[in-house]
Amino acid sequence: MKRLFLLVFLLSISNIFSQESEMNLSLKEAIDYAIKNSYNTKVAKNDIESAIKRKWETTTIGLPQINGRVDYTNNLKQQFPGVDFDQDGTIDFGARHNITGTVTLEQLLFDGSYIVGLQSAKTFLKITEQAKEKTELATREAVINAYGNVLVAEERIEILRRNLKTVNRQLKGAQEGYKNGLTELETVEQFEITQGNIIAQQRNADRNKEIAYKLLNLSLGSAINTKLTLTDTLDDLVVSHTDLQLLSTAFNLSDHIDYKIAENDRESSRLLLKLEKSRALPQLNAFINYSSLANSNSFSFFDSSQQWIPTSVFGVGLNVPIFSSLGRSAKTQQAKIALETADIRLEETVQRLNLQEEQARSNYQLSIENYQTAKKNLELAERIERKQKIKFDEGVTTSIDLLQARNQLYGEQNNYLQSVLDIIANKAKLENALNIPLK
Repeated sequence: MKRLFLLVFLLSISNIFSQESEMNLSLKEAIDYAIKNSYNTKVAKNDIESAIKRKWETTTIGLPQINGRVDYTNNLKQQFPGVDFDQDGTIDFGARHNITGTVTLEQLLFDGSYIVGLQSAKTFLKITEQAKEKTELATREAVINAYGNVLVAEERIEILRRNLKTVNRQLKGAQEGYKNGLTELETVEQFEITQGNIIAQQRNADRNKEIAYKLLNLSLGSAINTKLTLTDTLDDLVVSHTDLQLLSTAFNLSDHIDYKIAENDRESSRLLLKLEKSRALPQLNAFINYSSLANSNSFSFFDSSQQWIPTSVFGVGLNVPIFSSLGRSAKTQQAKIALETADIRLEETVQRLNLQEEQARSNYQLSIENYQTAKKNLELAERIERKQKIKFDEGVTTSIDLLQARNQLYGEQNNYLQSVLDIIANKAKLENALNIPLK
């Protein structure tokens, strides 16, 4: 029974590890996974947690502060050796050992910079939350591109495999024909050149596929050697990324995450100016102090007979800035310049986002048109290649004509795959330019 239990346990652990090192993902599942697990998303979450703690740190400045302190002194050389100062039974200020214990309660009553600091902490938290939203949008785009690159890499390998199979068959036929004196050596050599080129392209495609999978794992936030099985096909992606309605989607600048971030950056600069101005205001503090002190010629502070003298003090302090040799003025002027710069950056962001939206919309429309053209041209090139192959087999045309048609086919295959990548990438860019939220 122990052996059986151990075997079941080991199989369970093996199953868990295999599940962790292998994933089946559709594009939507890949995006959802990356939003939770990507490295940038995790960093953005930590930034929010840090901003929350920073906000509380600022808040505590205006809350009561309690501090305790213990001071011990040993008068190695007494000022009045042998003189007894405690004949009245109170305290001996000339004693060798002295201990004072103090507890102080401090409360900030008014400070203009504290109020501004609270506002700045809230703004900073809002900026980090918006940075997380921007990170998630960028993560979505990265995953879409990486997912598409993997599928295109696999499709490229499949196309090259079919091309090589066709060339191998015709090379074999040409070699047989040359042996029988029916084909020239040049024809055989031309097919061999084509075969060598395809084999070299295959090796490169295999390496690119391996890198594409690792890049997808990196964008997901998983180990780069995690085995992935993509459940969406390339045709699925093309269909889902050919969305003509997206071209007519309205652009709302005020809702764009980059605009909101730029606005909050400007608000931060405004608060900085307000902070520098507030430093010219008075600062009012209050405190309550309680202490107890004891003196003795011997270290007898833990004896029950030791006398302790309590004292208590209440006070209010007002600090009024009067003259800083124009230091505060210089800082205020710097803050004004920073605010002017933030206004310029905000205007630049408005213009950039408008241009980005217009360019992304144009590129996406162009990629749809290019994909349709590339698909049509690929079908034409396949028909031409088939006709030339039939003519070559019948001896009606030369190998040069066939190879020309085949090279044209190879070119259109590459154009088609590139048009697929473009339509996937440009749709993702347009969604970010329009600030389409995550679904």
